[in-house]
Amino acid sequence: MRLLSRAVRSAVGQREGSRRHFWGWLNAVCNTVDHERIKAVGPDRAAAEWLLRCGAKVRFQGFDRWQHDYNGLPPGPLGRHKIQAIDATESCIMYKGFDHLDGLKDVEEIKFIKCNYIEDACLERLSSIESLQESLSRMEVVSCGNVTDKGLVALHRLRNLERLFLSDLPGIRDKQTTVHRLQTALPRLDVSLDLD
Repeated sequence: MRLLSRAVRSAVGQREGSRRHFWGWLNAVCNTVDHERIKAVGPDRAAAEWLLRCGAKVRFQGFDRWQHDYNGLPPGPLGRHKIQAIDATESCIMYKGFDHLDGLKDVEEIKFIKCNYIEDACLERLSSIESLQESLSRMEVVSCGNVTDKGLVALHRLRNLERLFLSDLPGIRDKQTTVHRLQTALPRLDVSLDLD
């Protein structure tokens, strides 16, 4: 009986591990950048397709509703619809896909809430995109366990960032120093903290 019980536990463990491996592989595939597609449909449409594929939502300029249905993306000529806001709550976006953000010039707001794959390198990459340095004014980073002080400090390059909400970030070790460094670099920045 013990031998049977051990065999069952082993089989269940292998199945669980392969399931995790499958989802990791699928998430990586969803984040693959197709540069030919970006050229064909423009950066905003390609970025919207990537974000929706990964479970995020986008709001286009002139629209009140969030777009979450890949098949419901608005039609129109190249460059007609510009992304104004991104809500990546519980999405599988990861560093590998951040090249999709290059060329976005109208994004004012980004929310990273419960994003398992968001890490310091993602925030560093985001803040290095010149067009986002100019347009991004509001940001939320909540329950992203892989974000540390290093990633948050990188946000100092987002020159027009006015509001930053931070909550449930266990990787932040020195919140006072991190916030001080951000506010020194960005005097207009209002940081709301809920890190305890």
